[in-house]
Amino acid sequence: ERKHLFRLHLLKTFVLQEPGNDYVTGTMTIHNENNIVEVNVRSGLYSSNTIFDYSRGYIATRLLSRSACFILKINKEYIPELEEIGRLAFERQTMKKIYSPNNVWVQFQSGHSVFGNIKDWLLYGKHIEQLCSGLPLYKLVKTQPLLNAHGCANAGIPTILGLKICEKNN
Repeated sequence: ERKHLFRLHLLKTFVLQEPGNDYVTGTMTIHNENNIVEVNVRSGLYSSNTIFDYSRGYIATRLLSRSACFILKINKEYIPELEEIGRLAFERQTMKKIYSPNNVWVQFQSGHSVFGNIKDWLLYGKHIEQLCSGLPLYKLVKTQPLLNAHGCANAGIPTILGLKICEKNN
């Protein structure tokens, strides 16, 4: 029975809501045994699917609006740990209060995409391969918050960790 209880904690799904709103924007599932967080945001053209693969050290976001995948290396300075994300999600769910996420601003260069090959998938792992296979891949680089955020896409985990994905102007 104890083993069964432990197993329940390996997989936990949270409902993500817009701050101050009952509108459900998506779900976040934490797979503790794989060190993976899966986030699915549903909001029309601005929908996204994101995988935080802590064992590989990468975040991949598939944006519906761009039909592309964006890859960011996990940096502990600005990306919360798996346990921290779980704790924050639990707090949001129980407290239901307005919360502004930490925003991580990142940039990509259009025209600099690649299609994943065997070498890439060995690096990024099978979960990211399943998300991004057949789509152009863009590497993301952290940047300062932009004054003109027009054209930036929102991804990440609503109300916990926002990823602001912006196109780099040459």
